[in-house]
Amino acid sequence: MERQQIIDAIHAATAEVFSTMLGLEIEPASVHTDQACPSVNDGVMAIVGIAGPWAGNGVISCTAPFACRVCELFLMTEAVAVNEEVLDAVGELANMVIGNFKTAAEAVVGPLGLSVPTVIYGRNFTSKSLGNNDWLVLPFKCAEDIFEVRVWFAPASESHPRHFVNHLQSV
Repeated sequence: MERQQIIDAIHAATAEVFSTMLGLEIEPASVHTDQACPSVNDGVMAIVGIAGPWAGNGVISCTAPFACRVCELFLMTEAVAVNEEVLDAVGELANMVIGNFKTAAEAVVGPLGLSVPTVIYGRNFTSKSLGNNDWLVLPFKCAEDIFEVRVWFAPASESHPRHFVNHLQSV
């Protein structure tokens, strides 16, 4: 799957979910590549794994206030602080966006599976995936809020860190 196909699929998936499920319009910003692992200074991150002939991860990250706004729109109830419902809402948002991306990618690479979302909330943390380090970073603006979708997606044979696998085989 080509880089532009991945970008187009993520843009379409994100716009569809935000429009249909949240009634929000989003505006994509400049896409770039980053080798740094996803991190958050103060906010929420949801991670969804992708497996099959191609493998990778999709990550959605946002500020705590934006996560509360997403929860309010999903559940039509007030969310003044990050709690279990807010974390569930962000996890479901990631599941839908990455799930829609997965559906588009399957037309190119074949059947894929998704993991259950993992959602993390806090300050000054970094995630680490033991796979490809070339993340496509797709920022979006929603009114005054900024949120980010990151994805790395590669043929499964290229997505595993060989040095780690080789180490495990020698133990």
